[in-house]
Amino acid sequence: MPEITPDEFIAKWKASSLKERSAAQEYFVDLCRLLDEPTPAQADPDGSWYCFERGATKTTGSDGWADVWKRGHFAWEFKGKRKDLTAAFSQLQQYALALENPPLLVVSDMERFRVHTNWTNSVSKVHEFALEDLRDANVRQKLKWVLSDPEKLRPSQTRQGLTEEAAAEFAELAKRLRQRGYEAQQVAHYVNRLVFCMFAEDVNLLPNEMFRRMLEHALADPSEFERLASDLFEAMKGGGRIGFEKVAWFNGSLFDDAEAIPLHKDEIELTLKAAKRDWSEIDPSIFGTLFERGLDPDKRSQLGAHYTDRDKIMMLVEPVVVRPWREQWEKTREKIRELTEKAEKAKNKGQRTKLLNDAEEAYREFLDELREVRVLDPACGSGNFLYLSLQALKDLEHKAGLDAETFGLNREFPSVGPRQVKGIELNPFAAELARVTIWIGEIQWMRRNGFNVSMSPVLKPLDTIECRDAILAPDGSEPKWPEADAIIGNPPFLGNKRMIAYLGEDYVSRLRSVYCDRLSGNIDLAGR
Repeated sequence: MPEITPDEFIAKWKASSLKERSAAQEYFVDLCRLLDEPTPAQADPDGSWYCFERGATKTTGSDGWADVWKRGHFAWEFKGKRKDLTAAFSQLQQYALALENPPLLVVSDMERFRVHTNWTNSVSKVHEFALEDLRDANVRQKLKWVLSDPEKLRPSQTRQGLTEEAAAEFAELAKRLRQRGYEAQQVAHYVNRLVFCMFAEDVNLLPNEMFRRMLEHALADPSEFERLASDLFEAMKGGGRIGFEKVAWFNGSLFDDAEAIPLHKDEIELTLKAAKRDWSEIDPSIFGTLFERGLDPDKRSQLGAHYTDRDKIMMLVEPVVVRPWREQWEKTREKIRELTEKAEKAKNKGQRTKLLNDAEEAYREFLDELREVRVLDPACGSGNFLYLSLQALKDLEHKAGLDAETFGLNREFPSVGPRQVKGIELNPFAAELARVTIWIGEIQWMRRNGFNVSMSPVLKPLDTIECRDAILAPDGSEPKWPEADAIIGNPPFLGNKRMIAYLGEDYVSRLRSVYCDRLSGNIDLAGR
């Protein structure tokens, strides 16, 4: 039997005026008693896997990364009554990596609970309830699952499943627009805009479901759609307003003009159906490939074909891009540890200050070098390899910041960004998709880790993704590639016996003449 009843728990904490620091641990212990669950001290006396104030150290004197933490279950942050739970959640997100990425992130102000699911490949879900709701046995059961069986709260829909469904819907829209006679490149650019509007709306960069409301309004009179969409694109081009609502400056070349294609009623309905999905959870590592197959008439037959998934891409990205820099950080981290330990034992303030300054300098030097890393994919397709490379570099920068903070250093705001990935792609469909993939991935990473997204503009120009031939310049010479620290990718393969049939005799002849001093005439083609 629980040691405290729901009514007793509610009455006690409704009347409490204790501050967050004074109340948090007693509140959680009472919650354990209510749910008939062991407290952290009962379950784990040494606090290695279940404890209060996870991450607190003598060096920093900080309160820890989370008020309560249980490995493989949850991280929990308390705030005082009626405090900002969104800010509390952002704080947990920033420290999720240091907390071993628990599947649940919980925030509470003693009167409200928000349980955010945090599984990597599952669509996120938020369970929210109030103190008074603890009288409901179903609510108490959810909280009991948080403490002892988080798998019960894992959402059933995966990000991969959501992405495949969304890509299929937009492939159908692109197909209909092509059948109406619009040029393929025009359709690709336009549909990319619609995709980004849906994503921007679901991450609150477009306010108050603005895009969805526009579609619903246009359903009543489809002839209005073109004007409404054009007005929105014009506002996103340089910042502006739609009615009384402010629209941020997006541009980045995706919104470089206000041109809109009129949609028929059935096309508006299809777009609205897609808009009702949670675009904040789209997986860019596969969306680009699937979407490209729907947009490009030459690749539509591949819609059901296999794509290179995240795990296979990381088999290349990890050793080529990540491992060398992770090893470099481990050496730097050890140097910082030695310096801060010496500083702690220093006999005078001057010596201590110098040692801490040396530690700060070692941290900053690593960051400066990491932020200058350049990764090139010379046959980048829709950007999957570049997207995952950028995510991995950002993760490493974030980990370095968290590690540095444990030694009492000031963690820097993340600055690794899209400018560090470079791509060459012959297909204009894929090249534009690569830019959208990287933009979406950058915004998702910042939000997932609790950081604000840059707004001036939201989309930085991505001229590092070039639309051109990577192996033969227009004048028939060998093209110059951008400078890079690492080259990755999975270029298309074409056997030498099929090259003339696919590429034409003139192209193949010029290609072989350019590389004849290094490669035999019978060599196969990988990448273009």
